[in-house]
Amino acid sequence: MNNAMGQTARNIITPIIAFLIVLALWEFWVRWNGWPTYKMAKPSDLWPAFMRHRALFLEYGWQTLWRTVAGLGLAVLFGVFLGMIMGLSRTMNAALYPLLVGFNAIPKATVVPIVALVFVGQHDFNTILVAFMISFFPIAVSVALGLSTLEPEYRDILRALGASPFTIFWKIALPKTLPEFFGALKVAVTLAFIGTNLVEIVTPHGRGLGHLFDSARINSDYPLMFAVLFALAILGIALYYVVVFLESIFAGWANRQGH
Repeated sequence: MNNAMGQTARNIITPIIAFLIVLALWEFWVRWNGWPTYKMAKPSDLWPAFMRHRALFLEYGWQTLWRTVAGLGLAVLFGVFLGMIMGLSRTMNAALYPLLVGFNAIPKATVVPIVALVFVGQHDFNTILVAFMISFFPIAVSVALGLSTLEPEYRDILRALGASPFTIFWKIALPKTLPEFFGALKVAVTLAFIGTNLVEIVTPHGRGLGHLFDSARINSDYPLMFAVLFALAILGIALYYVVVFLESIFAGWANRQGH
C-alpha cells in the first residue's frame, strides 16, 4: 500500500516540479533578453491573456475538444476494424498495409485544403474527418500487429477443445492486442488534436482554439498565442490520462511498475 501511494505521489509531483522548472527558465530567458510581448511572451503574461478572452477559451475549447473526441472515436472504430481484417488475414495485410503506409506518409496539411474544397461550408465535418484521418493509422497497425503475432499454439488448443473462431478471438486474440491498442491510442490522442487544429487554423471564419491561435498570430499577440498553446496542452493531457485510466481498467495486467 505504501509503495503504491509513493509511486502515485511520485507520478504526480515529479511532472509538476519539472513543469515549474521549465516555466522558471522560460521566464528568466525572456526577462534576460528584455523581449517585449510583441516578440515573445513570458509565462507571467499568459494568465492575463487568458482572463481577457476567457469566454472565447471556454467556447472554442469546447469546440476543439468535442471535434477531437469525435474524430478519435471514429479512428478507434475504423482502426480496430481494419486492424482485425489485416491481423487475421495475411492476404489482406499484404494488400492493405502498403496503402496505409502510403496514405500516412502524405502530409495532412496538404489534405486539409482538399477536404475543405470538397465539403464546402461543413466545418464541423471537415474538422472531424481530418482528425480521424490523421489518427487511425497507429490504431490499425497496432491491432493488426497484435493479432498477427498471436501464437498459433493457443488457437490450435482452443480449436481442439471445440472453441469457435469468435471464442478464440474474444478469449485470446482480443486481450493480447489490448496493450498495443492502448499504446497506439495514446499516440492517436495527440495526432487527433493536430488534425483538429490544422483545420481550425486553415479554414476561414472557423471556430476552435486553432482559429483563436491564428487570430492571435495575425495580431502578433504572443501572450494570447501561448495561452492557446497551454490550453491545447491541458486538453491533450486530460484526454491522454483518460486513456491511461481506461488502460488501467482493461489492460492493467500488462503494466509493469518501474522503480
